[in-house]
Amino acid sequence: MPETSGSTGRTPETHVIDFRAAEQLLNARDPRGAVKLLDGVIAAHPENTAARLLRARAFFAAAQLRPAELEFTIVLEREPDNAFAHFALARTYERQGRPDQAKRHFRLAAALDPNPQYLKAARFDD
Repeated sequence: MPETSGSTGRTPETHVIDFRAAEQLLNARDPRGAVKLLDGVIAAHPENTAARLLRARAFFAAAQLRPAELEFTIVLEREPDNAFAHFALARTYERQGRPDQAKRHFRLAAALDPNPQYLKAARFDD
């Protein structure tokens, strides 16, 4: 009999399916649907950084900026060298009207990864 988590009867395989479905929902521009699926995945596996990063992206896409900020911050606590998470957190701060915090994370992203998009956003010439 497969191992289940809690009283929900969800298996690790079900969580993988939910994660993949959440990716598809986000790609299909249904971030709220993605968040709903990821809530269960993260409840069962709070250490899953990939799920948290995907949920942060979904929150951002749904313009839920405070939850996005919190999730990106958790990801960066676990993976401080994650250039994408720095870039996405910077975009979140930018949308919240917090340019100083945004600039810091844009520059960290560019320092970690010389992606042209990160370099442009970092505005090192300012």
